[in-house]
Amino acid sequence: MNSFSCEVWPEDPTPKEQLECRECGLYRQGSRMVWGEGNPRAPILVILDNPGAREDREGNPMVCGTRQTLQQALHEVGLSKDTIYVTFILKRRPVRKYDKEQVRSICKHHLEKQLMNQNPLLIICLGNVAVQSFFKNPEVDVKSLRGSWHDVGGYQTAVAYHPLAVRRRPNLYPKFAEDLSFAAEKFRQMR
Repeated sequence: MNSFSCEVWPEDPTPKEQLECRECGLYRQGSRMVWGEGNPRAPILVILDNPGAREDREGNPMVCGTRQTLQQALHEVGLSKDTIYVTFILKRRPVRKYDKEQVRSICKHHLEKQLMNQNPLLIICLGNVAVQSFFKNPEVDVKSLRGSWHDVGGYQTAVAYHPLAVRRRPNLYPKFAEDLSFAAEKFRQMR
């Protein structure tokens, strides 16, 4: 799994009117807003909980383990970078404790705006935080929802484990790849 050579996907610039957003309070933690990455017109939208460490001390983009794992599995199931756009429930990376429920509730409008603008064919939620936030149900989890399509707000949505969880527990990788393959097959049928 670690030998896969991945690339830095282009970052989708944050809309100017959102750059200085202070509604949720995460701006006080010093992390910058990351709107998304990949192809903004992609038919498949991948939702993660929040951005990771996106830049090193010199400000150069780097690929973290989460992206490496995700890109490797996408490549293995035949999904190209042109078909994928990655975005987040929270647009800033929390670096300290915060009121999770309140912040996620406030930040949801950013994702809703993206969905209206991009109108993806399919959505893949990665990890329990993204799943619970997007499904608007704190009781659901990836384990019980994976392997099926769910209509969430009119969007065909699949779920999979978070790539970081997969890196920490390599035994989850086959299930992760299986879930992405499930989405890839649906995408091929829709084309």
